[in-house]
Amino acid sequence: MTAPRRPNIILFMTDDHAPAAIGAYGSVINRTPAVDRLAAEGTVFENTFCTNAICSPARATLLTGTYSHVNGMTSLEGPAHKFDAGQPAFPRMLQEAGYQTAIVGKWHLGHGAGHDPQGFDHWEILPEHGVYHDPEFVSAEGTRKYPGYVTDIITDLALNWLDSRDPDKPFCLLVQHKAPHRPFEPAARHRHLYEDRDIPAPPTLHDDLAGRAPAAHEAQMSMEDLTDEDLKGVPVPPGLSPREEREWRYQRYIKDYLRVIAALDENVGRVLHHLDVSGLDASTAVAYTSDHGFFLGEHGWFDKRFMYEEGMRIPLVLRWPGVTGAGDRRGELVANIDYAPTLLDMAGLAPHPRMQGRSLLPLLSAGEHGEWRDAVYYRYYMHLDVCHNVQACYGIRTRTHKLIHYPGHGSGADGAEDAPRTPAWELFDLTEDPHELHNRYDDPRYADVVEELTLRLHELQRHFGDTPEGVLPPSATVTTPAS
Repeated sequence: MTAPRRPNIILFMTDDHAPAAIGAYGSVINRTPAVDRLAAEGTVFENTFCTNAICSPARATLLTGTYSHVNGMTSLEGPAHKFDAGQPAFPRMLQEAGYQTAIVGKWHLGHGAGHDPQGFDHWEILPEHGVYHDPEFVSAEGTRKYPGYVTDIITDLALNWLDSRDPDKPFCLLVQHKAPHRPFEPAARHRHLYEDRDIPAPPTLHDDLAGRAPAAHEAQMSMEDLTDEDLKGVPVPPGLSPREEREWRYQRYIKDYLRVIAALDENVGRVLHHLDVSGLDASTAVAYTSDHGFFLGEHGWFDKRFMYEEGMRIPLVLRWPGVTGAGDRRGELVANIDYAPTLLDMAGLAPHPRMQGRSLLPLLSAGEHGEWRDAVYYRYYMHLDVCHNVQACYGIRTRTHKLIHYPGHGSGADGAEDAPRTPAWELFDLTEDPHELHNRYDDPRYADVVEELTLRLHELQRHFGDTPEGVLPPSATVTTPAS
């Protein structure tokens, strides 16, 4: 298939939207008709992963097509962690090639000289995380407060820009939603959604974390760590057993999370409708993704950060009329470093030499696409972060196994070293143990797998230019991969 070049591009990036809460990914807890429409008319990538499951680093990777150690955003915004917006990134490359470019919504990469969005003809962004109700937005013209619900307002701004752009030029519009980020505040119209039923809990809600690394036990992201703000001030009913209280907290949490997603999906539908009625649908590629995954009660947790599947797996749906097949599903291992090269390739542009991902367009062809990656490298830096006390980690995820190393140190949000911990390892057999309940690292039956994945992990670190402490014995021989 020969792909038509220079389509219009709309990319939805949400915050914390787990695949488990999307119908096209098999959700049993909610419906997402607008995203499901994209999936039915396009391609679903079933094995897409972020490379650092935290907000700012994931957004920097989207723009630059590079790992955190290359783009400088290893952590959340702080005195030592503001994004250099002048570094090579796909929006400026599209702009220089004749595209009109715009971003509305969440930026979360710092604000001020050198940190405001660059490479965009128009930008209007939330300060940091922003708020759900009556939010302020920052633009080149200053700060403006809008009355209403943030998800609706972001969509209004996106549609206004679409109506005001030059119709003779192709465009790339990034619609970056705050939702469904904590504290999960729904729109008034959805405040009572799901009140009449209980939401099914994941099978690992009551996981006791037996056999897992110490990092799993000391993390502070369980249902019991949800705050009064998260629970909207509703007190825990008296007399509940610990198990019953966890289940009650899960219901309070997941219903608000899904209520926020209801507005998100409605607003995706608004944009798709606009494309339909304006005649732009046939010439516009639309993609839907999230910055990282999110725990929806799995292992008793909320939030992200960990390299467990729910933290690093993200949705990616792409509809490109004339290119993507209706209802296609791809199982290859995809990473968010691939987004920038893909968007450039769609416009007929080569990736910047610094970019570390690969265009996904060959995967859209029914023919052979050549050798594809057999593993994804992941690294999270924020050791014992102030929010959830999660240890820094890095590792490798293949189709069948996952090897995770907790080195016992890392950098916090301010770049400072935090209290060290004893290094630890985890190995999961994803074929036999998809819920990652059994750590097989010290199981003699997996000794060969541990050795093979440890070597492969170090190969990937060398290939991508990352240099955490060595993990191989001195006698090991490493061959650096060609791609």
